[in-house]
Amino acid sequence: MANPSPAKSMGDPGITPLSPSHTQNDTDQVPSGLSFVVVVAIDFGTTSSGYAYAFTKEPECIHTMRRWEGGDPGVSNQKTPTTILLTPDRKFHSFGYAARDFYHDLDPSESKQWLYLEKFKMKLHTTANLSIDTDLLAANGKRVKALDIFAYALAFFKEQALKELSDQMGSEFDNNDVRWVITVPAIWKMPAKQFMREAAYKSGLVSRENPEQLIIALEPEAASIYCRKLRLHQMIDLDNRTTQNGFSPTENVGAGMTQAKEHVRRNRQSRTFLVENVIGELWSELEEGDRYVVVDCGGGTVDLTVHQIRLPEGHLKELYKASGGPYGSIGIDYEFEKLLCKIFGQDFIDQFKIKRPAAWVDLMIAFESRKRAAAPDRTNPLNISLPFSFIDYYKKFRGHSVEHALRKSNVDFVKWSSQGMLRMNPDAMNALFKPTIDHIIQHLTELFEKPEVSDIKFLFLVGGFAESSLLQQAVQNMLQGRSRIIIPHDVGLTILKGAVLFGLDPGVINVRRSPVTYGVGVLNRFVEGKHPQEKLLVKDGTRWCTDVFDTFIAADQSVALGELVKRSYTPAKPSQQVIVIHVYCSEKESVGFISEPGVRKCGTLRLDVSGTESTAPRREIQTLMQFGDTEIRAMAVDVATARTVKASIDFLSH
Repeated sequence: MANPSPAKSMGDPGITPLSPSHTQNDTDQVPSGLSFVVVVAIDFGTTSSGYAYAFTKEPECIHTMRRWEGGDPGVSNQKTPTTILLTPDRKFHSFGYAARDFYHDLDPSESKQWLYLEKFKMKLHTTANLSIDTDLLAANGKRVKALDIFAYALAFFKEQALKELSDQMGSEFDNNDVRWVITVPAIWKMPAKQFMREAAYKSGLVSRENPEQLIIALEPEAASIYCRKLRLHQMIDLDNRTTQNGFSPTENVGAGMTQAKEHVRRNRQSRTFLVENVIGELWSELEEGDRYVVVDCGGGTVDLTVHQIRLPEGHLKELYKASGGPYGSIGIDYEFEKLLCKIFGQDFIDQFKIKRPAAWVDLMIAFESRKRAAAPDRTNPLNISLPFSFIDYYKKFRGHSVEHALRKSNVDFVKWSSQGMLRMNPDAMNALFKPTIDHIIQHLTELFEKPEVSDIKFLFLVGGFAESSLLQQAVQNMLQGRSRIIIPHDVGLTILKGAVLFGLDPGVINVRRSPVTYGVGVLNRFVEGKHPQEKLLVKDGTRWCTDVFDTFIAADQSVALGELVKRSYTPAKPSQQVIVIHVYCSEKESVGFISEPGVRKCGTLRLDVSGTESTAPRREIQTLMQFGDTEIRAMAVDVATARTVKASIDFLSH
C-alpha cells in the first residue's frame, strides 16, 4: 500500500455525509442587532500598539487614545511600543514606554530577574504548531506563556480605554457597552486568529458567553475601509505631486512626508478625526468594478489585499486571497544585528544581550531613530551612539577597544567617531533595508502578474513602514506608473481608524477569498475503476472508499458574508454524546483524498449531541459553517427535534 489510510490507522471508520450541499441563504445570517454604545479598536502591532474609538451615535468622529507618557526623539508617539514588563515573580508590571523606561532604569544585577518582552507578536506568525501552551522568550532568556503575555497586554488596553471613556462620560463606563475590535494580519492562519480570541477571553476583554462582543479585523481590510474615506488633503499622491498637497512636483518624497507629518502634528492635539460620511474625494474617482491594492507594511509582516468596489453601497469585494509574509521593518533591525555581529563577533553580541539586556534595548532605540532618517538621496553619515556599557563590556570581553574592532573588521561603511558613535555611511544604512525591501518588491511583482490583479487603479501604502522613503521609491520604481500610489498622511494610524469603522459596520466587506481549501475525510461508496484499491473498506457487506476529502470550500474561492456550507452528520452509535470531526486543509485548490501530500489536519469540529437522544432510528445533525467572515464559525441543529446542538470549531488544541 503506497499510502496507508489515515482513517484506518486512527481506528476511525470515517463519517458518512448524508447530504452535502452548499447554499447561500440570507435568512441564516447571524443576527447583528447587538447594541453597543462605543466601538474600541486595538491595533496590536509588532513594534507599536494603540487604540481608538467612536461612539455609535457619532460614527464620523474617531478619537485616538490619549498621549502616552514617554516617547522617543525623532519618533512620533501616537502609539506606544509593544513592550511588556513582568516582575521577577511574573506579575504584570507595565506596558509600552513605561515598561521600557522602568526596565532601563533598573540596576543590571536586578534587571536580570525582571521579564521584559518586545516584538513578540511575530511568534504567532512564525510558530508552525501554535497552541495554547506556546512559549515566548523574555530578554533575560527565561520562558513565559505567550497566552499570558497577550492577555496582559489586552487587559492593559482595556483598562486604559475604559478609564478614558469613564473620564469622558463623567461616570464609570460599563465594559458591556463596548464592542471590541482587535486587528491581526490578513495572512495569519486560523490558529493565530483564534489565539488572539483566547487571549481576549483570558484578559476579561470579553467573555466566552458573549463572543460577538469581539470582532477580529484584518489589518489591510481595515486600512482599505479607511482609505475609501480619504479627502485629498489627507494623503500624498506619489505620482502626481502637483500642488494638491501644497508641494511642487520637484520636491522629493521625503519633503512630502515631512510636510504631511507637520500637518498631522498640528492636528494631533485634537486626537479626533472626522471621517467623511459621504464617500471621500479620492473615492469619487472610483467607478463600479474598479480595483485597488492595499499594501500594509508593518513592523512584523507585510500584507497585500486586492479589493474591488461594488456600488451603490460601496461594499468591497476581495479579488485575490491575502498574501504577504514576514517582511516588516524589524527585518532591518535583524540586519543591523547581523552587522554588529560581523564587527564585534556573534559570541559577544549574544553574551551582551543576556548580560546587559537593558543596554541592548537602548542601542536598538538609538538605531530606530536613525533608521527613520534613512533616505534615498541622503549624503551625510548617520551616527548611532553606543551605550557606555557596550563599550565597557566589550573591552572586558575582548581585551581591546570597540575602536580597534571597527578598524580590524572589514566593514568599510562603518567608522568610529570620537564622540563614541558608530558612524554609518548612508549606503551602509540603505544596505540594511535592501533584503526586506527586495522581499516586498518581489512579492508585489508576483502579485501584479496574476490575472486577477490587472488594471489596478490605486495602490495604498499603509502601516508604519510605509513612511520609509526608501520603500516608497522602490515601489514607485517597480510600478513604473501602472497604478497611482497613495499614502495617507497619518499612515501609522490608518489601520486603527479603519478598524473602528469596521467595528461600526462589519458587513462592509461582503465577499472574501478563502486562503486555503478546507474539508473533512468521509466514506463514499466504492466505485471500481474510479477509486484506488488500497482505499477499499468492506463493512457489513458494503464496499466503501475511505479518506475521501469532502471539500467545504476551495482555496481562493469567493465566499459571500453569511454564506453557509451545510453538511449533515449521523452519530455512529445512538448513545454517542459528542461527535468529533477532523478538519483538514490544503493550499491546493482541488483535493481528492485526505492522505494526499500537502493535506494536513488543521482543526476539529465538535458537535455536542448530549441531551438530544431521540427514538428516531437515525439521528441527523445538520451543521452550518460560515467561511465568509474574518473567522470561521459553526452552528448545528438536530433535524428530528429542531433543537440547537452546541457546535464549535477549534484550530488550536491539537
